[in-house]
Amino acid sequence: MKIITNENYVDKAEQVIKHLQGLKDQRGYSIPLVTTSKIRNLLSMTADIYNDVMLLQDEELTERIKEQLSYLRIRCLYEAGRENSVKLFVKQSEVLDILPEIGNRKDYILFSHYMEALVAWRKYLDSRDA
Repeated sequence: MKIITNENYVDKAEQVIKHLQGLKDQRGYSIPLVTTSKIRNLLSMTADIYNDVMLLQDEELTERIKEQLSYLRIRCLYEAGRENSVKLFVKQSEVLDILPEIGNRKDYILFSHYMEALVAWRKYLDSRDA
């Protein structure tokens, strides 16, 4: 995968959340950071797929898992359309660019770890919300 690797996904997750923390609107007011609850909704779907991927005997993804990945993209778009903070998160994290790059079991496991890292950094850097 081009966007994330085993070597950079934790640092990339940190950069994404720190960038989002510093965003200001046109009037100079801070833009609210996406809540961990919103990210966890996406992480939950990611975890469901992860459980299926871990059961695979080989590296190739099944058609069912590919369909689940397509649906995850749709859910990301839907959630992004509902709330601006999620839209900013999805764009900055490049989730919609990463999902089509997933071609095998190893790629999906890396993506899942990246999503976990995003939630972890979000919670670590601003633990005021749920």
